[in-house]
Amino acid sequence: MRAVVQRVTEASVKVEGKIVGEIDEGLLVLLGVGGEDNNKDLDYMVDKVLGLRIFEDDSGKMNLSLLDIGGEILVVSQFTLYGDVRKGKRPSFSTSAHPDIAEDVYNQFLEKCKAKGIKTEKGIFGAYMEVDLVNDGPVTILIDSKKTF
Repeated sequence: MRAVVQRVTEASVKVEGKIVGEIDEGLLVLLGVGGEDNNKDLDYMVDKVLGLRIFEDDSGKMNLSLLDIGGEILVVSQFTLYGDVRKGKRPSFSTSAHPDIAEDVYNQFLEKCKAKGIKTEKGIFGAYMEVDLVNDGPVTILIDSKKTF
């Protein structure tokens, strides 16, 4: 699994001009599922994202997680995170998961976040979406469950 995690003061996602998910302070997560991902990747990603210490403590140091601050999370499916442009200029998405599998894993990610007591919002899987955000910092972190970067 791959994720782009952004610390935000607010974020929302629209489908056909209508807001379908929005949060205040917390994390916007663009989440991609790979064809070889399994439950180990899912658990790793949930633990890593929710435990990222990228919020400032009273000393101004990035030392607190989303769980620590009681923040919110907006998760948007993003298969293009598996776009491979090493050959040519048109991305290949051959390593991304089949949509049926990816949607199931995406929904499991959402449920695991909710189970931790986090206000969890989402986009609509497979839809054309417009994402608005105010990146706080800016802070943006890339995560890959296979640890390729």
